[in-house]
Formats: sequence, structure tokens, C-alpha cells
Amino acid sequence: MARRPRWFLWCLLLVPVVLLLTLSLQEYSSSVQDIKEDLRRALSNSKEGSGQNKKKGTPGAGPCSQRSCPQDQFSFLLQSGAANVVAPKICFQNKLVLGSVLNNAGVGINVVIINGRTGVTLKTDFFNMYSGDVKPLVALLQGVEAGSVVLMASYDEPATKLSDDARQLISELGSVSVKSLGFRDTWVFVGGKGASKDRAVEKHVKNNRATNKYEQWPELVEVQGCIPKYLG
Repeated sequence: MARRPRWFLWCLLLVPVVLLLTLSLQEYSSSVQDIKEDLRRALSNSKEGSGQNKKKGTPGAGPCSQRSCPQDQFSFLLQSGAANVVAPKICFQNKLVLGSVLNNAGVGINVVIINGRTGVTLKTDFFNMYSGDVKPLVALLQGVEAGSVVLMASYDEPATKLSDDARQLISELGSVSVKSLGFRDTWVFVGGKGASKDRAVEKHVKNNRATNKYEQWPELVEVQGCIPKYLG
């Protein structure tokens, strides 16, 4: 029997590798498509809600379509990131204040600080909690003034570098879930400095491969509602 040329043997070795890579890419592409489809649906629902709100004479526009709130309250809408593909968004008073189109959202924990009396945006930032440093986040939280509204949204991975000090400071703003926030959990939170903690709003989904929507990440989460203006 003639000896097989070396190139033929290499081809035999490469075939299963190529097949494995192809299947992996297809699986990843499918996951990305699922995330993008969810985002498309969310945007579609937002537009539909906007049309309904306009019929009723209440505010609604693009990605920040929200229900109207009483004059002594502010409206908000938060959406966490979806896996590591779609960035989060934070809306306040029917205006987008953090999101990919503004180029001010990023992986980790996204933060918006609002003047609780006037509704003016004081600060937007994001903190990489996987390969970054938690100290700038702690410094920001320590400097939050009484009467401020604080909004947070996770993207990709919010917990690896999140220290006990940072968790405590966020807890003092009204969060309960931050104490158990874990690797690749999805989470959104609205609270305040000096406000009643029972007025805080948050949503948290644990990373669990058995129930995750996007394999290594759970589903994105969203909350919207009204928060009282600071009158202290």
C-alpha cells in the first residue's frame, strides 16, 4: 500500500478542528442573533408604547417612552445590558442620559447621578468590574450628596471587583440585591441618598447556566416607574 503524503495526513487532522470551529461560530452567532432579536422586540414595544402614549396625551419618544408621573415625581426607565453584546440604557424624565448612542455606556456597572430636586443630570460613568479598579466607583459613591437620585445598570460582568465597601455604599442608597450580586448577573437599580429606602426600585437575575437565556448570561432586565422628588 502506497504511503500517504504528509499533506494528506495534515488534512485529516484539520478536518475535525475546522468542523468544531464552524459549529462553535454558528452557536455564538445564534446567541448573538437571539440578543439582537430581543433588542429589536424591545425597541418595537417601545415604539408601540410611544404611539399609545401619544394618543392618551402622555409623553413618549423613541427609546425612552415612559408613562407620565405626577408633578412631584420623576419618571425613569432602566434596561441592563444583554450579555456582552448590547449595552444598557438609562432614561430619566423621558430623556436618554446613558446608552450606546451617547457613547457613555460600558461594561461593568453603569451609573447616573441626578439632582433629586431639579432633575438635572450631575454625572454619568461606568466602571469595569472585571479587569478594572473599584476605587473610582467607591470614590464616586462616597461623594454622592444628599438629595441625589442614583441609577445603576449592569453590563456583561458587574461583580468580580465589587468590594465590600462598594456594596455597602450601594446598599445605603437602598439596594438589597447588591449584597448578593454575582458573576455575570444582570441588575438594574434606582435609589437615592437621604431618601426612604422603601422607595428604591431594582431587579436582579442570577447567572445560572441551567436557566440563562444567553448561555453564559441571564436575560436582560428592565424597570420603569416614578420616584418622588427630594423635598428634604
